[in-house]
Amino acid sequence: MCLLTCRHRLSSFLILFFLIDLSGALAWAQAPHNLILFIPDGLRPESVNASSTPTFARVRDQGVRFANSHSVFPTLTMVNSAAMGTGHFPGDTGNYGNTIYTGFPVASANGSVAPMVESDAILGEINAHFGGNYLNEETLLAAARNAGFLTAAVGKVGPAAIYDVTERSGAQTIVIDDLTGRPGGLPLSNSTLDALQAAMLPNQTPVRGDNSNVGDAKNPGTHAANVAQQRYFADVTTKFVLPMFKAAGKPFVLVFWSRDPDGTQHNQGDSLNQLVPGINGPTSQAAVKNADDNLAAILDTLKALGLDATTDVIVSADHGFSTISKDSQTSAASKINYKDVPTGQLPPGFVAIDIAKALDMRLFDPDAKSAPVEFTAGQHSSKANGLIGTDPISPDVVVTANGGADLVYLPKANAKELVVKIVDMLLGQDYVSGLFVDDALGSLPGTLPLSAINFKGSAVTPLPAIVINFRSFAAGCGEPLM
Repeated sequence: MCLLTCRHRLSSFLILFFLIDLSGALAWAQAPHNLILFIPDGLRPESVNASSTPTFARVRDQGVRFANSHSVFPTLTMVNSAAMGTGHFPGDTGNYGNTIYTGFPVASANGSVAPMVESDAILGEINAHFGGNYLNEETLLAAARNAGFLTAAVGKVGPAAIYDVTERSGAQTIVIDDLTGRPGGLPLSNSTLDALQAAMLPNQTPVRGDNSNVGDAKNPGTHAANVAQQRYFADVTTKFVLPMFKAAGKPFVLVFWSRDPDGTQHNQGDSLNQLVPGINGPTSQAAVKNADDNLAAILDTLKALGLDATTDVIVSADHGFSTISKDSQTSAASKINYKDVPTGQLPPGFVAIDIAKALDMRLFDPDAKSAPVEFTAGQHSSKANGLIGTDPISPDVVVTANGGADLVYLPKANAKELVVKIVDMLLGQDYVSGLFVDDALGSLPGTLPLSAINFKGSAVTPLPAIVINFRSFAAGCGEPLM
């Protein structure tokens, strides 16, 4: 195995296949087909082969393959789920990252103005603040149910709800995710609760268990795929949702968002402080197989219910994945000693630290009640985000950390003055690949405009001033996307 190493997560090409049963061609002329969208989060196309992922391979080889399909940028779960769920780029949806600057304190995110939006409660609060639909676009399941289709979204919290972002009652679209039956989760209707009980399924989603173990610089993360939780999602789909849709005799649209392999790849413990095997180790491979098993269960159920001839199945990863390298020879943040970071490596929130140091401004933690971050004394922010300026209530700069790309917001009138200084510093960093700057701030040497990545549009959420893409490189292998 070889791997792609990078500072943070990047995208490879998406997998996009259609499983089409030609025997259903006549039925299509007579009645609407059903649709299932299956998203194996973070699956790289090169991970698919006949021996370890026979179901993905069969769908790819027997269906129609869109070999050049690819994710939007930044290549993050919530960015891609919004694009896939609305047909619009980030410039219209305002989902610029998994973590965004909202411009107001989000109560369900401990008062942070930089929440990670993979949360039902946070999505609801942002919705309410931005006129009831923060995406500002009609979503797939909303359009489907308005056209008379039955609708459901099952799987990973956050992206599952995105597909019907305004429906939070449980009465129109069934949404079952990580938080179902738990505080902060979306409600289920009485009929759904009764149907779960009849199918002998619990109305509370199992926790991830050891799969949620992220590890740290001294202790490895998980060695287990997200099997138990995803088995529940597959059971909900095959024992409750699909039989109910079959009995209703109406066309349906179902979204199944598989957390694996993404969740396991994030937390895998096969490479403690090592780049090899990285996400090509046995734990990640087990996660890929886990997603393949879930798809197999769904396809088998379609056949058993006699729905295979009238159901089109689309399999599309939202993004790829790569191993993280935390080395930097240029970052000021990497030259500070932290008690929880190996010497010389980048700490969480290194971009915010580097910007604060370059501007000679104070740094505050938006996820810790705006507490000051004394980075010269070896402190870093708790979730890698940062508020920079003299007053955290009215910051000059906001940095939201997003793995493969960081977003830099300049909410004040001095944005043009600051952007030049920040870009000048970033262009000297070995962790930077591409820099994209708001068109309204002018053309700066070494950068491209936000419009080049479709960040300009009708979005209602605050627009970043700078998007930072982190450098990636292949570790001397013949398959760089692996």
